[in-house]
This record gives sequence, C-alpha cells and structure tokens, in this order.
Amino acid sequence: MTNRRSFIKQTSLLALSLPLLKSNLFAGSNRKKLPAIGIQLYMVKEDMEKDAAGTLAQIGKMGYTQIESFGGNKGIFWGTSNKDFNSLAQHNGLKMISSHYAGDAEGFEKTAAEAAEIGMKYLIYPWKGPQKTIDAFKRIADEFNGYGAICKKNGLRFAYHPHDYPYKPVDGQLPIDVLLANTDKELVDFQMDFYYTVTEGQDPEAYIKKYHPRFRLCHMRDVLKERLPVGSDEESACDLGHGIINYPHLLSTGLANGMEYFFVEQSRFFHETPLQSAKFNADYLQHIRLT
Repeated sequence: MTNRRSFIKQTSLLALSLPLLKSNLFAGSNRKKLPAIGIQLYMVKEDMEKDAAGTLAQIGKMGYTQIESFGGNKGIFWGTSNKDFNSLAQHNGLKMISSHYAGDAEGFEKTAAEAAEIGMKYLIYPWKGPQKTIDAFKRIADEFNGYGAICKKNGLRFAYHPHDYPYKPVDGQLPIDVLLANTDKELVDFQMDFYYTVTEGQDPEAYIKKYHPRFRLCHMRDVLKERLPVGSDEESACDLGHGIINYPHLLSTGLANGMEYFFVEQSRFFHETPLQSAKFNADYLQHIRLT
C-alpha cells in the first residue's frame, strides 16, 4: 500500500499524471474518436437485476453502443436465453461484445458455444486471486491456453482481465509478465484495467506497446489525485476526467497498438446513482480529444 500511495503522489510519471486541461480534452469535428464506447454491466448490476430491459434502454440512449456482461446471479444473459438477451440488446442499439466468466471447463465450453452463436467476440476470465508462488501463475497460464483453445474452436477469442495482484511481485517476478510470457498469443489476449495498472505503480502505456497487440480490450475508470483513507472501498477510483490518468493519450496509444474494445467500469460513484455516473462517463468519452 505504501508503494501505491507514493506512486499516486508522484505527478511526474510520464504523461499519466499530467493534469488535463479542458482545452486539450475537447475539439471540433476533426477530433479523433474511439470507434465505439462500451460499458461493463457490473457497474449497473442492481439496475440490471431489477429491470434489465429498462436499464439497457437507458444505456443505449446515453451513447453506449457496446456492452460487456459478467457471470452474476442470473448468468451472463440475465436469466434469459442467449438469443433473447442479444435481441434485447440490439433493440436498444447495443452490441454484446464480451462477458466475464469464471467456471469449470465444462461450463466454459457451453458458454463459449452460446456466446459464439450470437456473434460475441470474447469470453474473459476475470479473477484467479493472489498465488503464493510464480509456478502457480505458470499453471494458470497453461489453464488459460486451454480456455483459449476452447474459444478458438467455437469461433471467438479468450482474454484475461488482470486486477491488482498480477502487478505485485511474487518470487521476484511480476505475475503479469509471467502470464504474458507463458500464454499463447494466438489463443490468449488481455484486457487492460487502467485503474489497477496505475495504482500498482506500473505504466500501462509501456505494457500496451511492449506486448502489442495483446491488450485488445480495456476497462476505464480514473484515479483520484488525493487518495481516500486506506481501507475504503475502491479507495482511489473516480469518474473519467476527474483524476490523474491521461486517457486522451493512453486511449490513442491503445488504438495504435491493436486495442479494439473500450468499456467503462466505475464502482465508486460520485453521483446519486450508478446510471448517472454511466451517463457522465459516456459524455466524457463522446467528447474526448484523443492525441
């Protein structure tokens, strides 16, 4: 935690921590834009559980055009069939690109077939948790290669979403480096979570460039300039444009290095509701000026 706090306070780390001037964020008709903006439905999970159709309708009106689901209590298709949920999303101008899913091999195979049937692009493994040895991460890499082969057989891609723990040293190595080195690039992509990469003191731009084009997807939220007390939930997360991450620069780097899918995932809300936060972040991304 000490290293993370000291990192956040170092405002000289390349372009990541430069204050963003409003005049540099917005531009006219010639500005470079993201091809599409998406949202991870975990951000609005309570709304989805109460009224999936109504929530997707609101998301579509905000300007989002892509969604990423997750394996919650109702499954990645929210209690309906894959085709019914896909139709509901399409009705609201939304394309279901991907879903987080952590299950056994049998369940993964079934889900991969259902995902491919409706034209999804990715299944993403979201969480393995900290491991005691680097060899454990090598075994996880082998497991991911197997999931990648299942996805390839079914006509979609597999990716892994690192949280904070892969950026913490184990046996003198960073697990993220071991996972990147020991997974087959033909089978396994990665989803950059800018928040965790930055708060763990790493440079997301360096990873995106070094491992081009393996970081094909990303999650986006910002990091507060001043951290909240240690132990707070999502202690340093904030809405896009309110923190230290230079998203205009990093998203441009991503686009130039094979990144295709961009999902907002905010879990600490500075608005009255998660949907209000979703709207704020959609507006930011629709008006952002990429470098």
